[in-house]
Amino acid sequence: MNPIDEGKTVLDIEQEAICALRDRLGAEFVGALELLYGTTGRVIITGIGKSGLVGRKIAATLSSTGTPSVYLHPAEGLHGDLGVVTTDDLVIAISYSGESDEILHLFPYFRWVGVKIIGMTGAPQSRLAKESDVVLDVSVEKEACPWNIVPTTSTTLVMALGDALAVALLKMRGFNLEDFAKRHPGGAIGRRVLLSVADLMHAGDECPRVELSTPIKDAIYEMTSKGLGMTTVVDGEGRLLGIVTDGDLRRIFQNHAAPLDVPVGEFIAGKSLPRTIDADRLAAEALRVMEDSSITSLVVPDDEGRPRGVIHIHDVLKAGITL
Repeated sequence: MNPIDEGKTVLDIEQEAICALRDRLGAEFVGALELLYGTTGRVIITGIGKSGLVGRKIAATLSSTGTPSVYLHPAEGLHGDLGVVTTDDLVIAISYSGESDEILHLFPYFRWVGVKIIGMTGAPQSRLAKESDVVLDVSVEKEACPWNIVPTTSTTLVMALGDALAVALLKMRGFNLEDFAKRHPGGAIGRRVLLSVADLMHAGDECPRVELSTPIKDAIYEMTSKGLGMTTVVDGEGRLLGIVTDGDLRRIFQNHAAPLDVPVGEFIAGKSLPRTIDADRLAAEALRVMEDSSITSLVVPDDEGRPRGVIHIHDVLKAGITL
């Protein structure tokens, strides 16, 4: 056995099954989406065995993309947990054979409550299919195992179809990236999408600032005390005219024998204004600008062009934001 060849064979089988499913998507998929979109309660997903494990993943994906969803274990449901299902809910029942007794025993209660049922099965003529309001066919030509019995291709198909439903549904709802991030406040996704420049910038007294007439020696003190490796340079009315960085200082001392008492203005004359970014932009965007420009800080101006703050690349990275 060649392990690489075996792995490729499995992936080929599952890829072909997904392509076949793609080609047969039709009115049933649209019908399922309409039911999901119109549900005012939660989506209750149930399945046993491997179907249950996939059902848990689909429930998690739906919940994180704007459709509250929970997984109901059918055995636990038969012993009291069916009480979680209300008339406002919708059920997605997953059974490849469509004949799983644990699932079918739940259906009388579903009908008594009055919920609609989307069945996901590989057997469109099964009892589950006949009891469902909408049937999504997840049949496969073969499983990826040598005996055509271990749930492999079929579970991949169910998960892929669950993803297709979730993504199409989030677009129907107008669910955006900020909505998604609000459901992930503790993770890298949330930090990347929710943290703004204003959240991380050094503002007020923390923002290094000197005037054109400030001697280089005092500018060095300002840079050292604020610890950002730079200082903004402003005019008499506080408007941004330029910056001085650690690199600028090295070049100044290389080119001038005694620059300590020379005004900062003499060294920024003729230079273009530094790169800036608005306070309401995402910190991730600031990181991209700094990396693309090979700089370590950006000035954040106010509406009058005065330095409102400075955001440093180390602050962005320390917050756990990456590109």
